[in-house]
Amino acid sequence: MNVSEHLLPILDQQPVNTTCPYCGVGCGLRISKNDDQSLQLKGDKHHPANYGRLCSKGSALLETLEYPQRLLHPHYQGQRISWDQAISTLGRNFQRIISEHGPASVAFYVSGQLMTEDYYVANKLMKGFIGAANIDTNSRLCMSSAVAAYKRAFGEDVVPCQYTDLEQAELLVITGSNLAWCHPVLFQRIARAKKNNPQMRIVVIDPRETQTCSIADLHLQISPGADGFLFDGLSRFLQQFSTPVLQNSDAGIAHSETFKTADLSRLAEQCGISLKQLKQFYQWFSTTAKTVTLYSQGINQSSSGTDKANSIINCHLISGKIGYEGAGPFSITGQPNAMGGREVGGLSNQLAAHMDIHNPQHREWVQTFWQSPHIAEKDGYKAVDLFDAILAGKVKAVWIMATNPVVSLPDADKVKRALQQCEFVAVSDCVQQTDTSVLADLLLPALTWGERDGTVTNSERCISRQRPFLKPPGEARPDWWIIAQLARALGYADAFAYQHSADIFAEHSRLSAWKNEGERLFNLSAFSDISRQEYDQLLPRHWPCLKTSEAGPVEPVFSNGKFSHPDRQPRIIPLQPKWPIKAVDEDFPLRLNSGRIRDQWHTMTRSGLSARLSSHIAEPFIEIHPADAQRFAVQDKQLARVSSPLGTQVLMRVNVSHKQQPGSIFIPIHWQGQNAANARVGALFADYVDPISGQPESKHGVAAIAPFVSRWQGFVLSREPVEVGFAAYWTQVKEKSLWRYELESDQRQPQWSSFIREKYGCEGGEWIELNDPHSGHYRAIQLLDNRLMHCVFMVAGFALPAREWLMSLFQQDSIAPSQRLDLLKASAEQQQDVGRIICACFHVGEKQLQHEISERGLLTVEDVGRQCQAGTNCGSCKPEIAEILARA
Repeated sequence: MNVSEHLLPILDQQPVNTTCPYCGVGCGLRISKNDDQSLQLKGDKHHPANYGRLCSKGSALLETLEYPQRLLHPHYQGQRISWDQAISTLGRNFQRIISEHGPASVAFYVSGQLMTEDYYVANKLMKGFIGAANIDTNSRLCMSSAVAAYKRAFGEDVVPCQYTDLEQAELLVITGSNLAWCHPVLFQRIARAKKNNPQMRIVVIDPRETQTCSIADLHLQISPGADGFLFDGLSRFLQQFSTPVLQNSDAGIAHSETFKTADLSRLAEQCGISLKQLKQFYQWFSTTAKTVTLYSQGINQSSSGTDKANSIINCHLISGKIGYEGAGPFSITGQPNAMGGREVGGLSNQLAAHMDIHNPQHREWVQTFWQSPHIAEKDGYKAVDLFDAILAGKVKAVWIMATNPVVSLPDADKVKRALQQCEFVAVSDCVQQTDTSVLADLLLPALTWGERDGTVTNSERCISRQRPFLKPPGEARPDWWIIAQLARALGYADAFAYQHSADIFAEHSRLSAWKNEGERLFNLSAFSDISRQEYDQLLPRHWPCLKTSEAGPVEPVFSNGKFSHPDRQPRIIPLQPKWPIKAVDEDFPLRLNSGRIRDQWHTMTRSGLSARLSSHIAEPFIEIHPADAQRFAVQDKQLARVSSPLGTQVLMRVNVSHKQQPGSIFIPIHWQGQNAANARVGALFADYVDPISGQPESKHGVAAIAPFVSRWQGFVLSREPVEVGFAAYWTQVKEKSLWRYELESDQRQPQWSSFIREKYGCEGGEWIELNDPHSGHYRAIQLLDNRLMHCVFMVAGFALPAREWLMSLFQQDSIAPSQRLDLLKASAEQQQDVGRIICACFHVGEKQLQHEISERGLLTVEDVGRQCQAGTNCGSCKPEIAEILARA
């Protein structure tokens, strides 16, 4: 791929090995430069996370380098300023507010998108020098319940599994995760392992029938929120005939006495599954030695997420399924460096290096190591509480780094109000305009993937390097550098005199070994004296990394039976399962669930730049069961409004599907105010949190749905992003060489000809129009020097033509005379309708697949791949291809 002049490759002929910036799998990438100076991306065949495999998002990364609104320079209150002015403004405001109101009046809100080195410097400054613990992270929203559960059970936040355990397991339980879409490379590894080992069994536990179910031997389609009851029942079932293997299991065994006469039928009914399914699952788990339970947001994002995670861990501790290959409770993270943030204390209730903020000895050790004037002595505000404190005026200055809380946090409109009234808001990001950055006083240009130099830790505790292959554009700087500049402005220059990210990594490694005589498994002493050259050459490595250890596979943690509690024993946590806080009622009769889709990431500031990734699912949607669609009079592919008790609404297209459980709806999390109107699902969720972890409940809201009656609909195709806020519904889609906007409204049509010419006109442009006010038809084409600039099609009560042929004309330098005659017709004969895109890598659509399967008698996913390439690159579309084959 060729890149613009402001994105200059710094590669020589040697490829650069780096790491994917998307999910917690942490795939290795290899970037090379072709003879024509264009870039080429492949999976790193030697990286232990992916061995060369990539998903659709990773494969398309080079298509996301061109940010239309890249933040290249510091800005204060809308005006460009110098870095010296920016740091002076940042330091002056923080210093003033700290002096007037104390250290707890300022805060950092950071991100799992940061490098470990960025995280480390931010945590050190806030907790060790400012002297408060008000640093929290968007990782609070995805994995803090898992952290709290691991600490309760093991004494330390240690994930006890690696990816190879997923392939070696004889029983794999996947719960609270649509792995096929959210962690596709792991899903493909598991699918291959199952194919190679027919004895392997997979159980998927999910209220929805997701693509992950395509490899399941048993799908437990439980009632939403029943996870805790299911696993608590399993723990009691196991205790009936399992010999206790733990000294600290007394509480759990006492709890099991009541289960010996419990009614399994009642438990099955409570969970919403059949008695046969319940017995089958419990029997498989109890009799299979090599069992891994893989869990993610469906467990964590709950008002009882910590208890749910501990109920899973309890089952593994009671049955002894931990500490050896192919076994263990495995929490998989959502972000590329959620784990690195945990290691350095990026959560407001942690110290660095897995030390405890409530432990006076740990506080003394960290303060001595940092030689800091202060050390935080109590928890800071967790994410939801932080923005409540901002709204209440307790926190008067906040610095937000690499995240978009006005979209991602629950009760998102309250978060917006908090920032609007905050005394001082700084945002460091690579994008100039997000729903959050538009509320900032100070904007700071940060580096992003391709430019950053640092480390990340993936879900299996593997530390990998992100290496730069592009020069920093404009005045963009590393996040750690910007934080260190603030430290110097506050008078702490000597403690933050870092010259390179390698200096920070070495200090982080030394701290992990400081006063660590084996009490903490997290130990990077092997890197305590790492040189810059060694850092540059660092290979992927799982921790613990002791000075005495060598690179390569590590022994399963806890294989020696020793945990991190003072007595070296784990804890079985007595639990009382709970249902979600808010129940459905007459006014809000539907359960609301949220999550990811296959080809998009977070709020789409990166993935939304790829036309390929937008081809699979282009618009936000509401997935609803046919019975509920009929009950609430909403129709497939039509618009509907969803409202919640918060008084907020979203407007999206309806997707009627039998895979959705009756009584529940699903909405994806990705759309924000920059790419859609009224599509922030976070605005619908109340900010209920887990009382232990502080993680919000993002899987169990309540909602109502109602049809949206349109008066007109249309689309706009444009070479550049345009303003379409005149429509009640709009969504922005990146296509090749253009931007596409789908529009719909319940308001009267404007006088289109004058309205569109004024809004989209460009000097010297030529307009070709068809305007029939009586029928509501309007079509307009704008040419500039015979080059297509805009297409605008509006109708009232009629179907719109397909867009593909018109979009293809934007790739031409000029429009031929014969084509001008057909522009306003957008004739269907000119276009091949391949249907909804299934394979984004090769642009293969559903209708095309159906035709090939029918005409050529294709029987397997492999047959389809050989015939039309679908599924042969990243493999993310294989579950959907299998569904199409099954229907055929």
